Amino acid sequence: MTNTMILKTMEKPRLSVKVQTMATIAAIAGAVAVPQIFHVLGAAFGLGTGLGESFLPMHLPILLVGLLAGPYAGAAAGMFGPLVSFALSGMPGVAMLPFMMLELCIYGLAAGLLRNVKLPVVVKVLLAQTAGRIVRAAAILVAVYGFGSESIPLASIWLSIAAGIYGIVLQWALLPAIVHCVERMKNEE
Repeated sequence: MTNTMILKTMEKPRLSVKVQTMATIAAIAGAVAVPQIFHVLGAAFGLGTGLGESFLPMHLPILLVGLLAGPYAGAAAGMFGPLVSFALSGMPGVAMLPFMMLELCIYGLAAGLLRNVKLPVVVKVLLAQTAGRIVRAAAILVAVYGFGSESIPLASIWLSIAAGIYGIVLQWALLPAIVHCVERMKNEE
């Protein structure tokens, strides 16, 4: 017997291309709409974009679509969600756009790859968050040290984690509950 770790998987039905496409479009719409709600509330309370930076609302639909629809839908929504949001609202800012596109693409991809792995959903979310943050940090390091970019401060790696801690915890609380409800509704059909 070998000492290799084998991840147990659950049998979940394969989703059609049409369902994955619709899920991707819905997640992109969510990645545009949900942050706008937070920004409007932030403006109403005099916080500007602070609520969005704290609660990471764009991450929710991307992680969710990965967990529910798989890696293709998650990666595509993660890549195009910030781009569509930028095109429609100018947010995220142009300096952070490529990093957010990459980070959210990895979130969706990782969550999707973990979709059928038999782990608690909160662990899947934590692993996807970790993968996304590592890739974002690596991209920022490459931009700063490899290309000499001065538009992104190196401290933004740690500051984004500290500023977004409420959003990270919100994702741990909300996403398992939503996935559970969706899976229960599918089982009742």
